[in-house]
Amino acid sequence: MRTILWFLYFWLYLLAVEPWLWKVRALKRQGRTEEHDILAGRIIHNWARRLLAAAGARVTVEGLENLPEGTAVFVSNHQSYFDIPLALGYLGDPKGLVSKKEIDRIPFIRQWMRELGCVFLDRENLRASVAALGDASDRVAAGYSMVVFPEGTRTETGEVGEFKAGAFKIAQKNKVPVVPFVLEGSSRLMGKHSLWIHPASVTVKILEPIDTSGYGKEEWRALPALAGQRVKDGLALLRAGGR
Repeated sequence: MRTILWFLYFWLYLLAVEPWLWKVRALKRQGRTEEHDILAGRIIHNWARRLLAAAGARVTVEGLENLPEGTAVFVSNHQSYFDIPLALGYLGDPKGLVSKKEIDRIPFIRQWMRELGCVFLDRENLRASVAALGDASDRVAAGYSMVVFPEGTRTETGEVGEFKAGAFKIAQKNKVPVVPFVLEGSSRLMGKHSLWIHPASVTVKILEPIDTSGYGKEEWRALPALAGQRVKDGLALLRAGGR
């Protein structure tokens, strides 16, 4: 029953805020960028948190003091579709995401994600993927942080997979910090091969930013493995009951 009610709420909420989408688009057309960003961010932030509450998620956030003041690329492990609202609702101001192309096919969702500056990645088309990462890089150059799940897909095992290099190319081109963060428990809300929702405790742990200033070629090459290891270590610490 919770799952049915959640999906009903999901669509009804998006329908209810449709007039605000027109307002957000009007602000963009008028060049009122700051007002556009504030309004779109507030609506998306509220939507993300309410979706998680409706699913029965009990969210704990750690490490908010590690959020950088400026632009950054945020990278995390990927356990569930609920990782998207977790990133939108609990990493400070909502940030654009690099997401798979299938999300761009969902009505209403795609419109709001585009207003947030999200980029949709076609992993089966190399040229399109390169273009999408270029768009994400341009977004960062314009002063907007981006969130990327460098594993490329949700975990099958609950463990952290290899971090692919694409996310780090965005940071490298713009010489911005990389902020690893850990998600634990979202797979218990909804697993990879299921649409059923179950209440669960979820933790978002923001780790210390990786300062990339002064990085040379070798440091950039090693960065995906470094960030991936920090997320693995953070996940292991959470599971062991540590902080």
